[in-house]
Amino acid sequence: MHSSAVFLTEFGAIILGLGLLGRFAGRFQFSPIPLYLLAGLAFGKGGLLPLGTSEEFVAIGAEIGVILLLLMLGLEYTASDLVSNLKTQYPAGLVDAALNALPGALMALLLGWGPVAAVVLAGVTWISSSGVIAKVLGDLGRLGNRETPVILSILVLEDLSMAVYLPIVTALLAGSGLAAGSATLAIALGVAGLVLLVAVRFGRHISRFVSNDDPEKLLLVVLGLTLLVAGLAQQLQVSAAVGAFLVGIALSGEVAEGAHSLLAPLRDLFAAVFFVFFGLHTDPASIPPVLLPALALAVVTAATKIATGYWAARRAHISGRGRWRAGGTLVARGEFSIVIAGLAVTSGIEPSLGPLATAYVLILVVVGPLAARFTEPVASRLTGRRRTPAVTAASEGGVPGPRGTADDADSVSRN
Repeated sequence: MHSSAVFLTEFGAIILGLGLLGRFAGRFQFSPIPLYLLAGLAFGKGGLLPLGTSEEFVAIGAEIGVILLLLMLGLEYTASDLVSNLKTQYPAGLVDAALNALPGALMALLLGWGPVAAVVLAGVTWISSSGVIAKVLGDLGRLGNRETPVILSILVLEDLSMAVYLPIVTALLAGSGLAAGSATLAIALGVAGLVLLVAVRFGRHISRFVSNDDPEKLLLVVLGLTLLVAGLAQQLQVSAAVGAFLVGIALSGEVAEGAHSLLAPLRDLFAAVFFVFFGLHTDPASIPPVLLPALALAVVTAATKIATGYWAARRAHISGRGRWRAGGTLVARGEFSIVIAGLAVTSGIEPSLGPLATAYVLILVVVGPLAARFTEPVASRLTGRRRTPAVTAASEGGVPGPRGTADDADSVSRN
């Protein structure tokens, strides 16, 4: 009875605190994610007041939060949209891997950690946080923007790449070579392809099966199906987030609209719990010794992610402002980076890799929502100042002004 009372008190305090932090962020019109993370840092391991009995429940809630975030993203798009975007955006996925994995690998080699640690840190710096980005897109009202499908295509390509990357890293960390992970790799790729095929070919039938006029029954069926597919996907070495996303795109029409309205409050609740959980497992004492290399790596890879998003959006003929928004939105790292670093910590290959990865992710998971909001206005202001002399010359001497100014303004109105 006593432990139950303590659990209810702790968890109730967490939810109440999140609500107050969300109201504070809303008053100043910025994303509450950094506040959620800092709250978790304050009440986690080594924090001001570590939690006890509610930690296990928070961990489960955090995992459900990521699943719901990706499900809701999937509900915004049809299966045909996904396939067409993946076909057109796969070069962006290759550019993304090259620009963002290389800095992590080079940092590990410069620190003398060896090739295996280099492969691990490359993965940490490569993968953006689907959970954070999904929340940010919703908070900023950008789900309907023209650049959003480009962002989602890159995220899905990254998540699908994890089906290849994680078995390879696991085999390397175990010291058994690439051959030992071939069976797991084949299963992971097969399952991901099968789920995608089912979503594309049989999406209408799935929607018909799920459809129900009773909101309660619709909620239970959609949520149960999503958790089931996510769990099976994770059991077979495929990301649970990918499974949830594909369930979302398999649903269409009135089913998708009804599920979206019913699941939105649950998504917001469990997503907030996810960000708190991330902070709870970061020991503040482990950050200072690795802060400088983590900060340097964060600065470099924030720039490379912005470049990735800008290039991908430009290739998709998005306006100038939309390109900067796409780049800034991709900056955040999170759940996958922590999973990869956790594998390395468990294997014991390099004691400093875990704290470095944690500090790096914590920096970018706080900076990420800010970059998503402010990259475009800052870039527009800087490019506007550069154009000012040309515009002045045009008004004084009749020289035509920059063509991109009018084109960008017109494109933004359609975003």
